[in-house]
Amino acid sequence: MKITPSIEIADWEITEQFVRSGGPGGQNVNKVSSAVELRFEAERSPNLPEPVKRRLKRLAGRRWTKEGAIVLQVSEERSQARNREIARERLAELIRKAAEKPKSRIPTRVSLNQKRKRVAEKKKRGEVKALRGKVED
Repeated sequence: MKITPSIEIADWEITEQFVRSGGPGGQNVNKVSSAVELRFEAERSPNLPEPVKRRLKRLAGRRWTKEGAIVLQVSEERSQARNREIARERLAELIRKAAEKPKSRIPTRVSLNQKRKRVAEKKKRGEVKALRGKVED
């Protein structure tokens, strides 16, 4: 499964398990195992660079297991094939997001003129408020 030009996931890294999905659906829900539980062994994956793995762990959140795998559960459609497709798309999207290198933040400074303007405005507001007091005869 090709994710980006440089990242490709082998089939052995992904395991899929089909389970019965909950919710409404009558007899169909009780009979058919249409929900899919996709498990991707991200920590052991030789195709993912280390920085991508770190970002992927942060992005995955609760879906990241102690063993270093990502577990995605999909039970949106009644079709097992469609749920499987959705799960694979979600995994690919998650890895694509992790592959994007975040921009490094360049700290900026507030100019002295801006600081002066801010202080002058504060003084002006303070004077306006001070004049709101009770009028003495």
